[in-house]
Amino acid sequence: MGSILRNFVLAPAAMAAAALATNTAMAETLKVPFTFTVDGKDFPAGLYSVQRQSSQNLVTLISKDASQSFTWVVAPGDPAATDTAVTLRFSELGETHALRSVQYGPLITPRLDKRAMPTRIVTGQ
Repeated sequence: MGSILRNFVLAPAAMAAAALATNTAMAETLKVPFTFTVDGKDFPAGLYSVQRQSSQNLVTLISKDASQSFTWVVAPGDPAATDTAVTLRFSELGETHALRSVQYGPLITPRLDKRAMPTRIVTGQ
């Protein structure tokens, strides 16, 4: 009887801990169909993971092979408060692309590039 009671007490605690752990780091995978630069470093076309650390309002862009990553602070911006999309915006000039901003739901990075060029957007599902 004691073990049954203990299971009823421990199970909700374990489920709450698991829910908390999943809320601290959320990730989305996006396919970028072109090469681009971030802070002067080249990234090839391919799959990228965008992870958000909700406890610190940080977002990290990680290449598929995890050989390159960048982390930025995110804050409320132009996206609607109810927006759930994960979006990469790129400045585009011909075949040249530079990462302009990373949006994770209603939060967005400050402008990452300084060039005034047209924008191209890659959004997650």
